[in-house]
Amino acid sequence: MVGMSAIDAVLFDFSGTLFRLDGDESWFDGILVDDREVDEHVRAELMHRMTAPTGQHVAMTPDAHHAWVNRDLAPHLHREAYLHVLRSSGLADEHAEILYGLMVDPLRWTPYPDTADVLRGLKDQGIRTAVVSNIAFDVRPAFEAAGIAGHVDEFVLSFEVGVVKPDAAIFTTALTRLGVPAGRALMVGDSDEADGGARAIGCGFALVDPLPTVERPDGLRTALARFGVTV
Repeated sequence: MVGMSAIDAVLFDFSGTLFRLDGDESWFDGILVDDREVDEHVRAELMHRMTAPTGQHVAMTPDAHHAWVNRDLAPHLHREAYLHVLRSSGLADEHAEILYGLMVDPLRWTPYPDTADVLRGLKDQGIRTAVVSNIAFDVRPAFEAAGIAGHVDEFVLSFEVGVVKPDAAIFTTALTRLGVPAGRALMVGDSDEADGGARAIGCGFALVDPLPTVERPDGLRTALARFGVTV
C-alpha cells in the first residue's frame, strides 16, 4: 500500500482528469435533437454521454453493445459505438457525425487549470508520469498543443496496448515502462470503477471530480496532496 511521501510515479487518466471535453455552445448551432433545438440541459446530457467513463446510456442491439463494450480497443468500434449513442439520443446522422468529429479531435479538449503546473512540477521532482487512458484516438496532440507533452514520460492508451481499465494489465504495462513498482505509484482518475482498478495491483488511488474545467482549478494538486506530494 502506498504511504505518504512514498510516490515515485503518478499515473493519470485523461478524460475528466487531466483534460475535459467542455464543448462550446457553437458546437450545437443548427443541431437538433428529436427535431428540436438543443437547450443547456440537453447539451449537458449529450456531453455526458460522449465522455462518461462507464455506464450505458441508450438501448443497444447485440452488435451495438459489442461495439460499446470494446469501443476503446479499436477506432472503428469507437466510431460505431458513439454514433449509435448520438443517433439513439435523437440526432440526425449528419449531426451525429459533426459531434463525433469534435469529440475525437484532441485539440478540442481543454486542460484543467492545474494540469500543466502539476505535470511540470512532478517532472522537476523526478517523479515519473504516465497517461493511462481508455480511449481509441491519439491524445498526444492535446499535450503538444498545451506545451506539456515533454512532461509526460509514457502514454499508455487502450487502443494501442489492447487492454482497458480496470484490467490490471494496463496499469502493469504503465509501471513496467516507468520502471516503478506498484507500491510506490499513485493512480489519479475520475472513475472509481475504471481507474480504481489500479488498487488491485497495490497502487494508491486518488479520485477527482470531472467537473467543467473552470469549476476545478486545483483538483489535481488536492488529490496529490492527500498522498504527500506537493507541486
